[in-house]
Amino acid sequence: MALTLYYSPTSPYARKVMVLAHEAGIASDLAIITGSGTPLDSGQAPLAHNPLGKVPTLERADGPAIYDSRVICAYLDSIAQSRLYPDGARRWDALTLEATADGILDAALAMVYESRLRPEEIRFAPFVEGQWQKVARSLDMLETRWLGYLSGPVCIGQIAAACALSYLDLRHSARDWRAGHPELANWHQKFAQRDSMQATAPPI
Repeated sequence: MALTLYYSPTSPYARKVMVLAHEAGIASDLAIITGSGTPLDSGQAPLAHNPLGKVPTLERADGPAIYDSRVICAYLDSIAQSRLYPDGARRWDALTLEATADGILDAALAMVYESRLRPEEIRFAPFVEGQWQKVARSLDMLETRWLGYLSGPVCIGQIAAACALSYLDLRHSARDWRAGHPELANWHQKFAQRDSMQATAPPI
């Protein structure tokens, strides 16, 4: 199996792929190439394989490269037959939870870009707060609607949620997402102790 993953150690989307790969038992089968970029500078992004200039991107020997963390995760789960995507009604819950977690990441990353890429004199604070409100509403829903599911068998839903919450710790710790979400915080603390999470923790 010849698979090359273009990866950034601080990308939560790339981390999601690696956590799934560890849970599926195929992490050692992936050749890792580190690199990424931003919307203003493609940097070391894998442009030859992904015209969007994003990581993660997965190069494979039997077809064109595939990209978007959701596509890559589903592909790796398929070839590993790890069943981290449930069958039946639970599958749609898993995919919805993954979409919610990725939406948290989209909003959180937009906040980072606003502060890092936009000159200070033209930054728009209401935009940042609007993005955080997306995060806050999603956290409230995870706390009130999804705890039972999060406590079930490990699947892509839990993996995505854990990576999203860990990214909030990494980039938005001052927002203290745990305040008002004690059960979600307790779940995340336990899930973060899994070997797959420990092996993929971003550099501090």
